[in-house]
Amino acid sequence: MRAYERFINYVKVHTTSDEDSGLHPSFKGEFDLASQLKDELTELGLTNVKLDDKCYVYGFLPATPGYEKAHSIGFISHMDTSPDAPGENVKPVLHENFNGEEVSFPATGYVMKADKYPELRSMKGETLITSDGTTLLGADDKAGVAEIMTLLEELTKSDNTVHGPIWVCFTPDEEIGEGTEFFDLDYFKAEFGYTVDGGDCHILECENFNAASAKVTVKGISVHPGDAKGKMLNASKLAMEFHGMLPKDECPECTEDREGFFHLTDMKGRTGEAVLSYVIRDHDAKLFSEKKDLIINIGNKLNEKYGEGTFTVTVKDSYYNMLEKIKPHMHLVDNALNAIRESGLNPEVIPIRGGTDGAMLSYKGLPCPNLGTGGFYYHGKQECTTVERMDKMVEILLKLVEIYSKWDD
Repeated sequence: MRAYERFINYVKVHTTSDEDSGLHPSFKGEFDLASQLKDELTELGLTNVKLDDKCYVYGFLPATPGYEKAHSIGFISHMDTSPDAPGENVKPVLHENFNGEEVSFPATGYVMKADKYPELRSMKGETLITSDGTTLLGADDKAGVAEIMTLLEELTKSDNTVHGPIWVCFTPDEEIGEGTEFFDLDYFKAEFGYTVDGGDCHILECENFNAASAKVTVKGISVHPGDAKGKMLNASKLAMEFHGMLPKDECPECTEDREGFFHLTDMKGRTGEAVLSYVIRDHDAKLFSEKKDLIINIGNKLNEKYGEGTFTVTVKDSYYNMLEKIKPHMHLVDNALNAIRESGLNPEVIPIRGGTDGAMLSYKGLPCPNLGTGGFYYHGKQECTTVERMDKMVEILLKLVEIYSKWDD
């Protein structure tokens, strides 16, 4: 079975994670796909297949006889889809011999054009896969899941490809930042790993943002507006003042590459109380620390102005740049780049303007860069991939497995 055929099956399973549920996994539908994957791993002949109570699916492919002492590597993808767009009743559509310029979504009539989405031009002549326009597609990251499963099928059925020990894991709740919270590294015994959760096939990601969240609570004084002079302290207005003291050009819409930002994700306010929620991002550890200090210092300054306790600022680290943990194991980068080259592509290493489960796993002791999936425009109804790029990612994974079967540090 080709990767896209699996993918079309997987995206029809509703697995949208829910950051407000407080459950693990956050949405019970994730178990539906997890159970299916568990059965498929068993059918392929993997050992140590396990679906645990937190919805993590594990499997182990023993080494080809004679290659038992090769380094063990792991491949990881997540099953959930982003809550940023609808993920239920996904209806994948195949657009054969895509013209590279525009594609129409059948259910909505929306036309996605290359003038706005220039990567479409690189897909000319390929079979483009989209949703019908009412939902996201689910390439993030069910494309990665499908590619890993197809890799395993190729390895179990081929007499020509040798490999060392291989572990796989499919995780829940990555999209809400909880994908590694219950990852069992005592069970998953790979020495090194790769998440398969990136963009185009030729891209490798081995550094990401340092990330934190910040919550700013503003206490005001609510008085009837008719009697408010000299008495009212409008918390919503004070919250606006706080936001206005942040650097205006350090926001997502004004930054690129390794430039960090403050991102206001939510605001709620009345006269008596207001709450601002931010995410703080920077690739550079020093600049990341300075950003966190700045948001705290603004709260302190405004408390001096309006009274202690008016502003309460809490900052919590989310994850860190995995590059620090990858540097001692640069073979992960070199071997991945060689696998991409051997598959006929020109590799590119780019920084992630976001996070990845690989970052969390790297800091937990499993160095873990991020490979592509061949997907584009994640988290929205324009999400897409192609049949050919999914095939190419399977080829890259096969090349990588072959390289590690012979690699000796």
